[in-house]
Amino acid sequence: MTLTARDRLIVGLDIPTIGEAETIVKKLGDDVLFYKIGYQLVFAGGLEFARDLARDGKKVFLDMKLLDIDNTVAKGVENIVKMGMSMLTLHAYPKAMRAAVEAARGSDLCLLGVTVLTSMDEQDVIDAGYEYDPHTLVLRRAEQARGAGMGGIVCSAEEASAVRKIVGPKMAIVTPGIRPAGSDKGDQKRVMTPADALAAGSSHLVVARPIVKADDPHAAALAILDEMSGALAG
Repeated sequence: MTLTARDRLIVGLDIPTIGEAETIVKKLGDDVLFYKIGYQLVFAGGLEFARDLARDGKKVFLDMKLLDIDNTVAKGVENIVKMGMSMLTLHAYPKAMRAAVEAARGSDLCLLGVTVLTSMDEQDVIDAGYEYDPHTLVLRRAEQARGAGMGGIVCSAEEASAVRKIVGPKMAIVTPGIRPAGSDKGDQKRVMTPADALAAGSSHLVVARPIVKADDPHAAALAILDEMSGALAG
């Protein structure tokens, strides 16, 4: 199945309350299909909200970045499958990924391995105790995710092209840190425009602040969808 721009755009609901999230979803209407819910909203009642979105026919990317002992990861994944989520992140540690894949087997849940956070640069990675630079670490974790049978990878769009060569054409490559030309980078250090990210090999783009903080979120989303459609057509 060929994915359209609407299938590929994931709006990040990085906002503090369920009321504000409901307002954004209402404003975006049928033009946006996919939403990301992370820690900020989860701890404000976002899990029930995620279930509601799924029941209403939306796709939900639950960005929990799971990492724990194998049994704990597996039991968490089993319950997330029951919630009807479409995507789930966990840190790309081989044992955790293998446990999650086994727990999700037979379901439609796409498990995504988080490689290196897009807020981290080389010094941040060194400070965290890794011996690799961010690019090398991303590629190593991509190989491990493919070997574990994961559904996809989360990485910076800057690494999407190299990751695509490793994971092949079928795995999802989900890229946060997407910023339309001229927009503020915020706390992201490795960013790219929607068209460039798709050209680099990204399958799904996560866009939060440029949409949810816009004066007109619906117009902002439509502009990004138009840019994505143009890139896909080209």
